[in-house]
Amino acid sequence: MEEKINKLELVSNNIRKKIIEMIYNAGSGHPGGSLSCADILTVIYKYAMNLNENKNGDRIDKFVMSKGHAAPAYYAILSECGFIPEEDLNTLRKYNSYLEGHPSNKINGVDVSSGSLGQGLSIANGMALSKKISNEDGMVYCLLGDGELQEGQVWEALMSANKYNLDNLIVVIDNNGLQIDGTNEEVKKLDNLKEKFLSFGMNVQVVDGHSIEALIKAIDNAKISGKPNCIIAKTVKGKGVSFMENQVSWHGRGIKEEEYNLAIKELSRG
Repeated sequence: MEEKINKLELVSNNIRKKIIEMIYNAGSGHPGGSLSCADILTVIYKYAMNLNENKNGDRIDKFVMSKGHAAPAYYAILSECGFIPEEDLNTLRKYNSYLEGHPSNKINGVDVSSGSLGQGLSIANGMALSKKISNEDGMVYCLLGDGELQEGQVWEALMSANKYNLDNLIVVIDNNGLQIDGTNEEVKKLDNLKEKFLSFGMNVQVVDGHSIEALIKAIDNAKISGKPNCIIAKTVKGKGVSFMENQVSWHGRGIKEEEYNLAIKELSRG
């Protein structure tokens, strides 16, 4: 297990480098929330998901990137899995590039177009329910931002997940505490998150969202819980780059050359 964890940590660090490179070359993007979910995406895609196809030609496991503004992190992990050529990553947000600022299902490996916050969980519910009705194997993973939880549709979707006992659904919250206008507490409080999700009949786990080992254990537990699942992953916005960490100003902005060089230097240590 230790060797596997070490390999996954290298992948997540590589994803962070790619995020910095993409946003630097694009001149715009969302570095903070992309960096905070790098470890989560690494464990979902490189450990948990079954990316093989079923008899209908669909991937067995599905993923919904509800926090679509973190597209750089999404594109980076898709590249690691062979869906997107690495040389295409630095076309992010460029004219005529297919790698837009938010994910589109026209991109190889992307199951759902996203960007309008609050909608991803409803779509993931539909995918999970479809699998149950069709007696298809596979899990559905959905990554939400914590600021996104302020959207009412999220809570309607949780009621549906409970009603249909979508035990093949794993929701992960990138709980970094910051959103575009400030802290979650300043904008609209998100206290007692664990209790809130428990009240909707979810199997809830709270973990360190930057611990590969903790994320692996949480997903393994979720797969056998017999309930719809929520993993609250406690993360740091801008994780891995010291001057971006816990800084709301890095929610969405470009990266200057000096900042790029410093960020890559920090991510290249060791």
